[in-house]
Amino acid sequence: MLAWVFEAAKACPQLDNLLIATDSAEVAELCERSGWPFQLTSPDLPSGTDRVHAVAQQIHADIYVNIQGDEPLLKPEHITALLRPFSNPQADVSTLKVLCTAANINNPNAVKVVAAADGRALYFSRATIPYDRDGARPQYWKHIGLYAYRKEALDRFPTLPTSTLEQTERLEQLRFLENGINVYVEPTIFDTIGVDTEEDLKHVEALLLH
Repeated sequence: MLAWVFEAAKACPQLDNLLIATDSAEVAELCERSGWPFQLTSPDLPSGTDRVHAVAQQIHADIYVNIQGDEPLLKPEHITALLRPFSNPQADVSTLKVLCTAANINNPNAVKVVAAADGRALYFSRATIPYDRDGARPQYWKHIGLYAYRKEALDRFPTLPTSTLEQTERLEQLRFLENGINVYVEPTIFDTIGVDTEEDLKHVEALLLH
C-alpha cells in the first residue's frame, strides 16, 4: 500500500520533495529497505496535520502537502487542484471535494463538505449536509482527505486546543474553521478510495491491477 502511494506521489511533478512521516519502526524499516526518505515522528502526535507540522520544523517550505498513506489512487490532477487556491492570498489551507455518489450521501464514513461561492469551506460533517428539508435534491460533495497548508497556518495548528466540533465529528480540519483559519475547497472529477478496510483494499487492488 505504501509503495503504491509513494509511487503515485512521485508521479506528481508539482511536488519538490517527498518524505514519509511515520511513528512506526516497522514502516521506517520498510522505508530504509526501499530507499524512501522518511522521518520518525512522535507516537504521541494525534493527527496527520500534527505529523506534517513536526516535519515542517526540519524542512522549510512555503506550502506543505499532506498525502495520507491510504490514498493509492492519487493523481497529479489532485495536486494541481490542491495547489490552485493558493493564488488567493486569503487561502490558508486547501483541500478537495468530489461529487458525492448516492451510496455515500448517508454514509458517515464519507465526509461531506459545504463551501461558500468562493470555495471557502463553511463546514465538514459526517452527517448529510446540507439537510434537504423540502426535497430540493441539492448537490452533495464528498471531502477528499488531501490537504495543503501555508507554513503560517500549519504552525498555528498545534498551538490551538482541540476544538469542540473536532472532538464531536472526529475531523481535525474543523479546528481550522473554529479558529478562523480559511480552508478553501477545490473540486475535482477524480474520486479516491481511502483504504480503511479489507474490502477497500480489494477494490483498490482491482482498480490498480486492471
